[in-house]
Amino acid sequence: MMFINFSLLNEIFRGFYIQRWNDRIRPMDLIEMDKHAHKMMIAYCLGKYEEADGKVINWDIVIKHGIYELIRRIIISDIKSPIYAEVRKNKAVFKELNNYIFKQLEPKIDNDVITKELREFLFSEGSEVIEEQILEAAHIYSSYWEFQIIRQSNPFGYQNIRLETDLLNRIDNYKHLIGIQKITNRHTIANFIDLTGQLRFQLRWAQVPRTPQTSVLGHSLLVAIISYFFSLENGACIKRIYNNFFGGLFHDLPEAVTRDIISPIKRSSSEFDKLIKDLEMQLAENEIFPLIEREWIDEIKYFIIDEFENKILIDDKIISEGLTTDDLNEKYNMPEFNPIDGVAIRAADHLTAFLEAWSSCSVGIKTEELVTAAQNIKDNYKDKKIGKVNIKNLYSNFRNVF
Repeated sequence: MMFINFSLLNEIFRGFYIQRWNDRIRPMDLIEMDKHAHKMMIAYCLGKYEEADGKVINWDIVIKHGIYELIRRIIISDIKSPIYAEVRKNKAVFKELNNYIFKQLEPKIDNDVITKELREFLFSEGSEVIEEQILEAAHIYSSYWEFQIIRQSNPFGYQNIRLETDLLNRIDNYKHLIGIQKITNRHTIANFIDLTGQLRFQLRWAQVPRTPQTSVLGHSLLVAIISYFFSLENGACIKRIYNNFFGGLFHDLPEAVTRDIISPIKRSSSEFDKLIKDLEMQLAENEIFPLIEREWIDEIKYFIIDEFENKILIDDKIISEGLTTDDLNEKYNMPEFNPIDGVAIRAADHLTAFLEAWSSCSVGIKTEELVTAAQNIKDNYKDKKIGKVNIKNLYSNFRNVF
């Protein structure tokens, strides 16, 4: 059975409906999916700093635990964070909560590997390994980033000082992480964290009435998650999984400085599309890359330049022309080739866009643009496989709401 199916996709998509800080005045909706997307971008930065310091980071743990923690939070969305923190301290109660979560999710998972991974995540004893520290630190800082928005809308809230003190104290527990030191001391990487966080302000399909109104930030995380499951389907090596997840997560990074230009406009002519790509790279050079460490720039470029092409690296030269997913599976599925499945990331991007349109239509908010977009995407994949991913089977399970 496939690693990802209709039921699990729908469960993850629910993260776009869950509002955070919903007992506070908010200038905008703060959404669970956006928060976790920001968290994983911060985790990337923290992990890169620790690697540069000589530590070995198991990125497989960072990615998997990041995904499964999001799914856990979706199931228990009604539990406020302070209460959840207290529940975690009581091992017996926390185990019962995780039992409930597993029972809710197990019927929605078809694949034994995913069931096993989820069970191990939920029921393994908590550890202080560096990967867990990175994820927890990223989780707390992304919450603090949101709190700064909340504080501006609640300037006289009597709980502000207590909330801020609590968050800062929890962040301080991870001050041994180099990235946390740099972010809290407002090094330039803090500006990169701010820039990526601002992708939550950019709504996709901005001119089309629909629900939920997904942001570029949350959309990027769902693309990354689907890319992860596609990677498992293709038996990808850990470097390929890493590239596919973070390639999906950062694929829209240039939109932080260009805004979300809708696909029909981009595709209106090849010259216009090329001009937009050139402008994106020029703006990235001027406004994004100066905010990150010099050693990361080549990797980020690998993620965002020709982001939907399959690529490998041989003798420091990028090779992409004519490279199929089957080639990656059979010839280049090794870390030394630094493989990335741009075609699969593109398919994940399309599937996410389809979900955005389908979900709105399924609850009755339907426009010609949404119907046409969803139908075109579905038709485009009706006879396609991406390596071992039989993607047409995924689309066939969505009932017709058009």
